[in-house]
Amino acid sequence: MLGGRAMEIVYDEADLRRYFQTAVSVSNDAPVLLDRFLDDAVEVDVDAICDGEMVLIGGIMEHIEQAGVHSGDSACSLPAYTLSQEIQDVMRQQVQKLAFELQVRGLMNVQFAVKDNEVYLIEVNPRAARTVPFVSKATGVPLAKVAARVMAGKSLTEQGVTQEIIPPYYSVKEVVLPFNKFPGVDPLLGPEMRSTGEVMGVGRTFAEAFAKAQLGSNSTMKKQGRALLSVREGDKERVVDLAAKLLKQGFELDATHGTAIVLGEAGINPRLVNKVHEGRPHIQDRIKNGEYTYIINTTAGRRAIEDSRVIRRSALQYKVHYDTTLNGGFATTMALNADATEKVTSVQEMHAQIKKS
Repeated sequence: MLGGRAMEIVYDEADLRRYFQTAVSVSNDAPVLLDRFLDDAVEVDVDAICDGEMVLIGGIMEHIEQAGVHSGDSACSLPAYTLSQEIQDVMRQQVQKLAFELQVRGLMNVQFAVKDNEVYLIEVNPRAARTVPFVSKATGVPLAKVAARVMAGKSLTEQGVTQEIIPPYYSVKEVVLPFNKFPGVDPLLGPEMRSTGEVMGVGRTFAEAFAKAQLGSNSTMKKQGRALLSVREGDKERVVDLAAKLLKQGFELDATHGTAIVLGEAGINPRLVNKVHEGRPHIQDRIKNGEYTYIINTTAGRRAIEDSRVIRRSALQYKVHYDTTLNGGFATTMALNADATEKVTSVQEMHAQIKKS
């Protein structure tokens, strides 16, 4: 998403009042922009090159974390792993129209959000984005070189680069987060970018590529054990499916009170665990005791974020794999059965596959 300093998602009027009183200094010289937030939307990055006559789609990248996480902190997949072809075609058409209308010569990046099969435009940047090296490596098309030649007057047709490349394999870009070097920092992802690096995983399936990307980012993802589920109100309908997938994988489940009620109504009976303020033994105790191999914790609202901060910090401290978005949780469950070390492919072999396809 479009993010920056002092940006925050607020869910109610009380949160908005607190934001104005404590987070920012508002004046005529420092106005505040209010915009509608699309909850549970899928974010998409599109890199493209325009020469004035033609638009080359470099790649369509589906973010794994839903909209609300800074685009620089969200993992993404090329090609998209859940978006329909129809939705992707709408984006291609929109990018082409934007490129011609803005008279772009060279690289451009467009960010979309998809919710309920509606495509929303977040922002357009008539410049190269941080995703260009990833897309170039994934597709074998040197986008920076092609764009530089376009800016120097050589058309896409003259360069022989006119078709979008959709690889016969998946590439996943995952971020490297420095939280273990900063004790006390909340590792919750949000509108402000926090990552300091990126890794890339490639596989025959999305699950394999995601598993390799997790391995590259030093994730401690384990295939079985005990999982803790504690999710916000808006995620409780979808958490049932996630819990069922974890049970099928062989996990035992713990849940906080609200999440446990929802799971119980669906016929899933996790062990109830106390939040820190509910008495001992509580979540932090159980994390310290090494009881969990996986934690998913999603929050909404400033108070809930502060209350659950200890969960995320403890997970980081004791090297427990954790997700702070439900989409990240689903991607993790998909990757659990994939072998990240079974097949390693060189970049040259990847690009040779593209030429054959």
